[in-house]
Amino acid sequence: MHFRLADDSDDDALWRIIEPTVRAGETWALPRDWTREAALAYWRAPSLETWVADRGTPDARDVVGTYFLRPAQLGPGAHVGNAGYMVRPDAWGQGVAGVMCAHSIERARERGFAAIQFNFVVSTNTRAIALWERKGFRVIGRSPGAYMHATLGAVDSLIMHRAV
Repeated sequence: MHFRLADDSDDDALWRIIEPTVRAGETWALPRDWTREAALAYWRAPSLETWVADRGTPDARDVVGTYFLRPAQLGPGAHVGNAGYMVRPDAWGQGVAGVMCAHSIERARERGFAAIQFNFVVSTNTRAIALWERKGFRVIGRSPGAYMHATLGAVDSLIMHRAV
């Protein structure tokens, strides 16, 4: 698998990842009825460094995941990074998120971030939480009932953090 910055040519692949994730309403605090245009504008906003995980070749791309990296806050909070990850559903369980996380930690170091913080991890997303903990993140906060899960109703969200 190799990583490259996303560009316009990745829009179809990004939408194949983003659409089922947000429509499910189980892991991301994003509008379930998002349009393709709105989702891509958000995911590839100029303030984000958006990457794709591609296991194909230059002639036959196979984008299986994507992540963004940005400062968590502006000014005095800009030394802490924030990242978000999505994996194409047919690639779940194949280690894509873990490889993306490792890449994002290295990229955060290169950018001079002191830490990465996930501001809103849905507490029922136990696979992701276990992965982030294996990657050295720890829960530093909980917001009760902050996420309206599509089938479970109000569930907690977590804040997770690790130094880079």
